[in-house]
Amino acid sequence: MRIFFQAISYIFHPLFVPLAGTCAYFMVTPKYSPIGLPSANILPILILTVIIPIIAFFILRNIGLIKSVFIPAIEARKYPLYIHIILLLMVVYKVIPNDYTPELHFYFLGLIAAAMTALLLLFFKFKVSMHMMGMGNLFLFLVCLSIHFEINITLAVSLLTLATGLVATSRLYLKAHSRPEIVIGFLVGLLSQLLLIKFWL
Repeated sequence: MRIFFQAISYIFHPLFVPLAGTCAYFMVTPKYSPIGLPSANILPILILTVIIPIIAFFILRNIGLIKSVFIPAIEARKYPLYIHIILLLMVVYKVIPNDYTPELHFYFLGLIAAAMTALLLLFFKFKVSMHMMGMGNLFLFLVCLSIHFEINITLAVSLLTLATGLVATSRLYLKAHSRPEIVIGFLVGLLSQLLLIKFWL
């Protein structure tokens, strides 16, 4: 059972949330996209939000600042969050112009708001579940895409709801977080998107 929950934690790692939201958008949007726009967005986002953070993780581990990919220590969590926020800002300002894809633009602004909230809470010695924060972001984004484009993606939302429950269970089973850290992490993710949907929904 432990191996199963560890696999869930890796598969739904918050590192993949920006890319997952981007792919979900291009899969469901009925809007016309210029030829090459999806790949022109997905590839840079893959590099900036997945590949570079993985490289940064190995560098930080080699110099002794972090020890695990799940980063249990409060102080150690600050360094990846700094990097994460900077890379998300690069995506917003260099990869996703508001003129072409406002939905993605504000999705990433929501991710930045959530990451900054998680960073702020670290200074108060409280760590939220980054896994649940990511699931909260992605869940509300999918729901809002369904409403915005008037497309029935109930199956995708249902599967994501199931996945969210599995992720929460895995973090509790592995004793990576307490219940308040799980709940607050999910709420931070939800609220960061909720506060921005009025600009595009």
